[in-house]
Amino acid sequence: MSEQARTSVADGVLARPLAAVSLLDAVRDLRRDVERTGFPLEIRSVDAARASRARLLDQLSDHLVPRLEELSAPAIVVIAGSTGAGKSTIVNSLLGTEVTAAGVLRPTTRRPVLVHHPDDADLLDHHPVLEAVEVVEHTRVPRGIALLDAPDLDSVLDSNRATAHRLLEAADLWLFVTTAARYGDALPWQVLQGAVERGASIAMVLNRVAPASLPTVRGDLLERLREHGMQGAPLFVVPDVGPHEGLLDPAVLAPITRWLQMLAGLDRARTVIGRTLRGSLAALRPWVDELAEAVQAQADAAVALAAELDVATQGPQEAARAAVYGGVVSDGPARARWAELATAGGPLATVVRSSGRVDRSRRAGRGRAEALASLVGALTRSAAANLTAAGARAELVLRTHLRGAGAPDGGASLDAAWSAAEDAKARTSSAESAARAWEGFASAVATEALRQAALGPSRDDVRSAGRHAVRAAKHVARRAEQAERALGIRGLAAVALAAAAGLEPARALLVDLLGEAGTTASDELRGDLADRAAAEVARERAAVGELLDDPDLAPDASSLLRLRLAVLKGLT
Repeated sequence: MSEQARTSVADGVLARPLAAVSLLDAVRDLRRDVERTGFPLEIRSVDAARASRARLLDQLSDHLVPRLEELSAPAIVVIAGSTGAGKSTIVNSLLGTEVTAAGVLRPTTRRPVLVHHPDDADLLDHHPVLEAVEVVEHTRVPRGIALLDAPDLDSVLDSNRATAHRLLEAADLWLFVTTAARYGDALPWQVLQGAVERGASIAMVLNRVAPASLPTVRGDLLERLREHGMQGAPLFVVPDVGPHEGLLDPAVLAPITRWLQMLAGLDRARTVIGRTLRGSLAALRPWVDELAEAVQAQADAAVALAAELDVATQGPQEAARAAVYGGVVSDGPARARWAELATAGGPLATVVRSSGRVDRSRRAGRGRAEALASLVGALTRSAAANLTAAGARAELVLRTHLRGAGAPDGGASLDAAWSAAEDAKARTSSAESAARAWEGFASAVATEALRQAALGPSRDDVRSAGRHAVRAAKHVARRAEQAERALGIRGLAAVALAAAAGLEPARALLVDLLGEAGTTASDELRGDLADRAAAEVARERAAVGELLDDPDLAPDASSLLRLRLAVLKGLT
């Protein structure tokens, strides 16, 4: 970019070199942040927000940044219009040769064509629209402008329509072609209104007008232009020459040719570029503000969803705890295994009945502990299954709150993003780990309970308690010593697990062996398992909650866009 261009371009939009650099940096930063902005939640306004983001990004990437990077580049004049308006014929006729396809087959313009003077090639070399167009050099194009034949706005091809809108955003000036038969169509006026909103420079070509209808059509069109705030837009009329092939007579397009030549003059081109640039920069403010509001709407929806999930979690957590305290883990194989162990002839029979001769050797204790291993396995598997079921029930409740009647905005999309298969696998793994941890914790609990029971009465207890209480405490201490030899820590831990799971005979045995310490041990293990069940429910809440831990859903997600907007306002 030349120093002269930097210091005086665009009618004072950029008054100094530093201002040009600062504004370009600000627009680049804004483009980067807009590009990074996402809308994870499918809330009511999301389609409009995404369309607004796409339009803003096109305007930044295809017009503002390239224009600010190369202020002396030719003004891009996009020839646009509806299907069959004659855009390509007009472009070819202006150049005196066929550079873009024209004909009755629709859509005719399949790939856009950008035509510029050979001496302007370097100034256009890095423009992003070159990726989407076929570039043609032609000496009939005045230096200082480039003609871009765009696809039909109402093309039957989605790709053509998208390209047409993108190229319009890249333009410094729109040369809009319509016909006497099509000028009243709604779509072109919607597009033109968008151009007015962003301050684009616009000219209109009324093509194929029969002389008899010219006054009426021209008057109606001028009235429509005034209604849409385009009363100052140049209007060129191309008469209907009847059926023909090839190029139009140069005389028919002479007014447009003279206008383009005048437009290509240095001062005039800068005026057009500056006017459109000012309009585009001004239009950014409401667009960015609208985008920031859309981002904030996402953040607000995320807060509402998180609150709903918290409410939904409470019921499953209470139910999971209640199931543990209700003894659900002891049902089934665990209860059957206990009955086998405790019946006459079973490893626990004499210990349970506290009668007859009990072999209290260490070897016998190890044997009983080994026999109890199958009970521990059954309890651990039952605990894992019930923890898994608690998680599954929680998932069902959470999903119902996300997609059922009265669900918060965005809940259905959060539910859809929550992978059921991945969560089921993680749930099973988590529940099994929790059950094994519960099993492992039982050894520490049994060890502490045995230590407490074996302490016996203290001197203060002996002095303050009655003789009966002291004898009872000594009895518990002796029973604890006998229990350690008869079952070992592993065996006691197994009995404690069974008691915590809800097997009342196991709890009675534990209290008989360890006294109050046995009650404490059973309650502690049962409470620990209830906590783990509640934690599995919380894990489900956390699994779906992770989807809300998205930077685009953060409470301050819109603040960066608002900061960029403030900087832009300060520079323009």
